[in-house]
Amino acid sequence: MTHIANDPAWPDHTPTALLVLADGTVLEGFGLGAEGQAAGEVCFNTAMTGYQEILTDPSYAGQIITFTFPHIGNVGTNDEDIETVNMAGTPGARGVILRSPISDPSNYRASSHLDAWLKARGIIGLSGIDTRALTALIRARGMPNAVIAHAADGVFDIADLKAKARAFPGLEGMDLVPMVSSRERYEWDATPWRWNEGFGRQDNAEFRVVAMDFGVKRNILRLLAKTGSAVTVVPATTSAEDILAMKPDGIFLSNGPGDPAATGEYAVPVIQKLIQSGTPIFGICLGHQILALALGARTVKMHQGHHGANHPVRDQTTGKVEITSMNHGFAVDTTTLPKGTTETHVSLFDGSNCGIKLDGKPVFSVQYHPEASPGPQDSHYLFERFAALMRERKQG
Repeated sequence: MTHIANDPAWPDHTPTALLVLADGTVLEGFGLGAEGQAAGEVCFNTAMTGYQEILTDPSYAGQIITFTFPHIGNVGTNDEDIETVNMAGTPGARGVILRSPISDPSNYRASSHLDAWLKARGIIGLSGIDTRALTALIRARGMPNAVIAHAADGVFDIADLKAKARAFPGLEGMDLVPMVSSRERYEWDATPWRWNEGFGRQDNAEFRVVAMDFGVKRNILRLLAKTGSAVTVVPATTSAEDILAMKPDGIFLSNGPGDPAATGEYAVPVIQKLIQSGTPIFGICLGHQILALALGARTVKMHQGHHGANHPVRDQTTGKVEITSMNHGFAVDTTTLPKGTTETHVSLFDGSNCGIKLDGKPVFSVQYHPEASPGPQDSHYLFERFAALMRERKQG
């Protein structure tokens, strides 16, 4: 593997950033963003756009993202494309790895350079390595634990970094939700962004939705509001009794980071009570996995995970194929789905589970990200499916 890319963009080949893998491999590059060091699991993301949304997705807590697309930063950053709601929590990704240096932004919406934005958010970056080779390594060996380090003077204690990379426990068994979940209940009424208009407001709600925040993204909340819902977001540890006391028409289980089995230790009993209430439930990503656990299934760690905006998924209920956005390193083990639970969506890349529903109950979830931030909007219909379940229950 080439440690420093042979590129005229870097006339000075003195490394100022390192990626040190747990097996002792040291990859040299050039630092950007914040200085310092951070340990995490290295994954790759194949999306060609939406790097700011990806870097602020709370589901990436505990991970270092390698972008396979080489030109990252070319449209700059702005305040509207941030997906993190809890700005006091972790910023999402612990580090970012790029092939090419960040170019000056060229976009009318840009308000700052990506490098300055990474510094402000405390995200460590590294550029100048062969990201195709790193991606091939991940595909062959799985997502490695590593330490990413940036020092402007190029001085590193490599032995110490190797020790820290080996010591990082990995994401299995790790509950990262407390790092990203909101601490207090809050209301949400913003609707999706429209060109030349900005964000709208939901001021004539038909439904009351309570969203359990395991690391929720802003665009998910916007699309819930767009369905005609007044949304109340509650911390991940909120009890079923407190949620049901709000008399919701629907309950949403959000995305989030870490091992679903670890978060499920306290979330599963709550969700089981919510299911028993008969209230419509919709889950996304981590919410999907925890719902599956509550129904009696198991989750497994994936070899390389799914991270990108081009994943084909078949909706088994309609036969249609949709191109989806994904970000997950754990999956529901289809073979463990109990009787009475139907698999509704399947990945056409590897056949892994991408959706379930509870037979005879208004309860369903998907593994991918239908809010499409970033990504294609093929799956927006799922929010309307949720609204239809709430409407049917209210009228029933």
